[in-house]
Amino acid sequence: MGSNPTPGTKHTFVAATRLCTVARAAADVAKVVELSATGLSPYAIAKITGLPRETIRGWVVNGAEGVLAARMLVACDGQRCEVAAAAPHRSYAYLLGQYLGDGHIATHKRGVHRLVITCCDQYPGIVTECEAALRLALPRNGVDFRKRQGVVAVSSYSKHWPCFFPQHGLGRKHERPIALVDWQRAIVEENPWPFIRGLIHSDGCRVINRVHAHGRWYAYPRYFFSNESHDILELFADACDLVGVEWRYNRYNSISVARRASVALLDQFVGPKS
Repeated sequence: MGSNPTPGTKHTFVAATRLCTVARAAADVAKVVELSATGLSPYAIAKITGLPRETIRGWVVNGAEGVLAARMLVACDGQRCEVAAAAPHRSYAYLLGQYLGDGHIATHKRGVHRLVITCCDQYPGIVTECEAALRLALPRNGVDFRKRQGVVAVSSYSKHWPCFFPQHGLGRKHERPIALVDWQRAIVEENPWPFIRGLIHSDGCRVINRVHAHGRWYAYPRYFFSNESHDILELFADACDLVGVEWRYNRYNSISVARRASVALLDQFVGPKS
């Protein structure tokens, strides 16, 4: 239905990729700790290494050995444990979309992980929806809100977040393979609309497109989904195919939905951000 001018290859997680990622991570952590020892601030280290400042702060606080040991400690060896399996599928599909777009998992000592979904503070409805999805995923765990300029970080602590999101790994998502495992794929196929909604709420938008033709101005709604990871763009496109939404690449890192019937479908199940 959609077309990609430069078709990509579907990636899978393999042992060789994991070993390379861990090796690179060890070098990155060691470099950050070494630069921190010279007195450089996390901001300065971020400019040198290209790594996120929040990641650098965590590495500096915990130290290289503590960070790497915790990174390798996954609550249930990366499997979908009973805790993750208990999450309602519909809310999980939404949370998965949010995680792939604007989420990350920070690792702390003793194998505790913090799932963080960064939301724009202009859309309190999305913040509330993220909170609800987190509480449904782990009803006994609290949800934390941390406000920064322009955003609200909605987060929750658990040893099991890597069981929910086996895509968790070191480095930015667009710099490593991202693929759904079988049980995630089954949930998305069962609940494509919450997944699409989560992706658009994180890295998408609805705009009014205005064009001038034949002496008149025309205005019509249009959706965009943008992400630097081609794998995540493909996941969005695949979900659109499941529900009959026509799409196309308008840029190498962006998918557009402009046909009237497809926009109407997205308006019914997603709508403008609020």
